[in-house]
Amino acid sequence: MSEVLVLVDHVGGTVRKTTNEMLTLARRLGEPSAVFIGDLSEDAKAALSRFGAEKIYTIDPRPLGPYLVTPKAEVLATLVEQASPAAVLLSSSAEGKEIAARLAIKTDSGVITDAVDVAAGDGGPVATQSVFAGNFTVTSKVTKGTPIIAVKPNSAQPEQVDGAGAVQAVEVATSEAGKGAKLTGVEPKKASGRPELTEAAIVVSGGRGTGGNFEPVEQLADALGAAVGASRAAVDSGWYPHSFQVGQTGKVVSPQLYMANGISGAIQHRAGMQTSKTIVAVNKDEEAPIFELVDFGVVGDLHTVLPAVTEQVNQRKG
Repeated sequence: MSEVLVLVDHVGGTVRKTTNEMLTLARRLGEPSAVFIGDLSEDAKAALSRFGAEKIYTIDPRPLGPYLVTPKAEVLATLVEQASPAAVLLSSSAEGKEIAARLAIKTDSGVITDAVDVAAGDGGPVATQSVFAGNFTVTSKVTKGTPIIAVKPNSAQPEQVDGAGAVQAVEVATSEAGKGAKLTGVEPKKASGRPELTEAAIVVSGGRGTGGNFEPVEQLADALGAAVGASRAAVDSGWYPHSFQVGQTGKVVSPQLYMANGISGAIQHRAGMQTSKTIVAVNKDEEAPIFELVDFGVVGDLHTVLPAVTEQVNQRKG
């Protein structure tokens, strides 16, 4: 059975849920092999093995230096040459898509981004994509080289299957071309206690209808263990940071549940969330375009509706 390389998405050595999803998808295509760039801890090794990683390729990050994504693409290119994998899976983040593009060039291969599903097919993996701002769903296949597929978070339910987790160290030197850009400073992101927006299973967003008061949105998000999002109107008004914007010019999310509160549903916002599995909207305007998209809609004032929902959620949790 051919290997399927999975670039591990981790923060400080802690494996993210997106990696578990990709390992689950990789098992449909072959034998999952995790590629871990960093210092592999026993906890990380156990986490990768728990979701089916048969091999764990480890790469010492120090020789790669602070040179952004190019060295990571070179690492994967080396492994593709050595292992001849059936596919390479990466997280469809901004960094992941750039690595995928560079890897495709280095290996003379086709690349698919923003996949929401991956399955085995005749002649190679078949990816399902949501394209043109989520208005069409298409199936795609790489026809040249090694299939390189960037997978969106929440595209699969992680399934635990014990893997061997055999660790194999790989040495890769950074080329001079890979040193063309480097990090000059790093500022840790302030912890909010909430899930990462693009990875969260539940997202509660607020828009112009909040009037700048995001407290009801945040309280419901905390009750649900959800991430907080915002529309462009709310962000442009200075009510919430730009890093929380959901939309075509913000972040694209695909959670199990998306709640749009006080958001009219302009196409720019819809492009960032309409692949969500279940969509709920709260809006005072019964003619708001968002209601054309939702599974459940509530016509009402979010400042009244959300506190009532939060109270019910907290009572049921208690």
